[in-house]
Amino acid sequence: MKVLLVVCCLAVVAMAAPEYYHMDIDTMIVTINSVQKTWKAGRNFHPSLPHSYYKRMLGVKDINGESQRLNDLLPKKTHDLSMISLPNNFDGREAWPNCPSLKEIRDQSNCGSCWAFGAVEAMTDRICILSNGTKNFHISAEDLLTCCKSCGNGCNGGFPSAAWNYFDEDGIVTGGQYGTNEGCQPYKLPPCDHHVPGKYKPCTGDSETPKCVKKCQANYNISYENDKHYGSRTYSVRDVDQIMAEIYKNGPVEAAFTVYSDFPTYKSGVYSHTSGEALGGHAIKILGWGVENGEEYWLVANSWNADWGDKGFFKIRRGTDECGIESQVVAGDPKL
Repeated sequence: MKVLLVVCCLAVVAMAAPEYYHMDIDTMIVTINSVQKTWKAGRNFHPSLPHSYYKRMLGVKDINGESQRLNDLLPKKTHDLSMISLPNNFDGREAWPNCPSLKEIRDQSNCGSCWAFGAVEAMTDRICILSNGTKNFHISAEDLLTCCKSCGNGCNGGFPSAAWNYFDEDGIVTGGQYGTNEGCQPYKLPPCDHHVPGKYKPCTGDSETPKCVKKCQANYNISYENDKHYGSRTYSVRDVDQIMAEIYKNGPVEAAFTVYSDFPTYKSGVYSHTSGEALGGHAIKILGWGVENGEEYWLVANSWNADWGDKGFFKIRRGTDECGIESQVVAGDPKL
């Protein structure tokens, strides 16, 4: 027994050692798959990419805890849980089949605009859900990213709660992904190959934030001001059951969490931090939950295109505030 304890302690020390945090990506993948039972790691990115590349895409600014502070200032939404029967498994893609945006994975490109994407994805879904599937346009990541000065610094990061407040106060126009020609302002930054293999050109350098242009693309027959859509109330949601109830009743929410250097290797299963150093804060959309092999999880849409992870989606441990995923949840009610 003593020998076993010593071996276990040595293993823990080895996993915590600095060289473990900075090991090359292929060694990390092998190590994770040898010790982890709930998720599988694999090659999503080129092994030569530096940590600075990943950090570029992690756009939740949290200088001195500012993102958490802004989230804490929001009114807290609560549901009467005695009136709601929450299922063990819930997938928004199945619950609202008339809202195809729930099945989509967007691409933020080589820009720290995750804070904007998590917001507009959830806003888009919520408008469709509230309209019973009759409103199927996309809220523009381009407009939010470029024109919300109170949200942060565009491609250099922003605050999810500020994005939802901007939706209430200033409104956001419509706009699809790059190259779709959809809506008032489609995204101007092209998708790029974060991954290996990929179907796009490789992501290179740092994308600069496009200029705020308060007009719609040519041939769009609605003016910028008349195309705006608004929210009516922004709020935070705390506690696991309350987050579940909010998604169940009103649709996906935006959340922020800390990304560690093992997360980019996620391929399948229920992620939990296994190895590596913290790289930064990332915003995503939570659209459901469930249980897989006894492990409770959140179902999440990422914005690194559909080549990453499980066709662009991932699962992360639910109920333990894994990587802070349950600490900064924000949503709001759209106006129709």
